[in-house]
This record gives sequence, structure tokens and C-alpha cells, in this order.
Amino acid sequence: MKKNIGATLALYPTPLVIVGAMVDGKPNWMLAGHVGIIGHDRIMVSCAKTHLTNEGIKASGAVSVNIVDQALLKKADYVGSVSGRDHDKSAVFAWTLADGGAPLVAESPLTMGCVVVDTYQTEGFESFILKIEATYADENILDASGKIDYRKLKPVLFEMPTYEYLGSGEVLGGCRQLWKEQ
Repeated sequence: MKKNIGATLALYPTPLVIVGAMVDGKPNWMLAGHVGIIGHDRIMVSCAKTHLTNEGIKASGAVSVNIVDQALLKKADYVGSVSGRDHDKSAVFAWTLADGGAPLVAESPLTMGCVVVDTYQTEGFESFILKIEATYADENILDASGKIDYRKLKPVLFEMPTYEYLGSGEVLGGCRQLWKEQ
């Protein structure tokens, strides 16, 4: 028998990402674990309303979503632990500017330059609906056909409510194939 544990958000873990936006002419970075897919060309990043990065996102409409792997995790944890209002985080990562104006983390193996197409407000949060304008991938995470190989990428996952980082990369089986293996 299952126990009712209340209206608990139970869709974790999710990929851990660094969100980047220009604030007062320089990049500001924040860590986000509240991300989702809402279509083949749209994603959502939900940020607490108090984040400085939100101001840059709203001012320019340009935002980057940078996948965190294990090599990037300590720096990512730092930008998620301190506020851009109190600490200048612009030099934490080497970065480039995407065509749309979003700062991209050079060290991230997979980055997406996005534009805001809508914002959904909830109590305490702004959820930015983003259209992906361009995706940039290190060649060493691509397969022979040029597609992202998540076994090579191994994105870090964020789990809540424990606030722990989890590893990924193990293949459990082929989608739409496992049911055939009886």
C-alpha cells in the first residue's frame, strides 16, 4: 500500500545547469535545478524571484543554459551558493557571447543560447520559457553521427529535497525496446 506524502514535487532528479545572463554589462551566473522540457525547441528554467540573474534575463531576453558535468561541478556549486548581489561572479568561468547576446560558459561541454518567449509567475518564482536559438557541444561528447552522446556527457543531476548531486551515464536499455526483452 502506498502512503500519501502530500502534494510533493517528485520529478527529481533533473539536470543541473548554470544559467547565464548579462547584468550591467557583465555575465552573472546562477545554478538551477528546476529545469524542464516543454517541446522540441522550448525549455523552462524556474528561478527564485530574488536572483540577480533574473534582472538580466528580463532586461535583454537573452539567457544561456549550460549543462554541468563533474569537471564543472565545484565552480557550479559556488555560483549556486553565493548571490550576485554580494559577489561578482563574472570571472568564475571563461565565457563567450552567443549571437543572441547570452554569455556561454566555455567550460561547459554543452551550452544553449536561448531567448525568452514567455514568463510564468508563481509564488516566489519566475519560470522563463525559452526558445533554443543555438546549441554548442564539445566534439568529444558527440557520437559518430554528430548527436549528443549522454554516456559521454554524463550530466550531473540535482535531487531534492536532499539537495544532493547525482551522477549519470549508465544505459539501462533501449527506449521502446525493453518490453520486447521478455
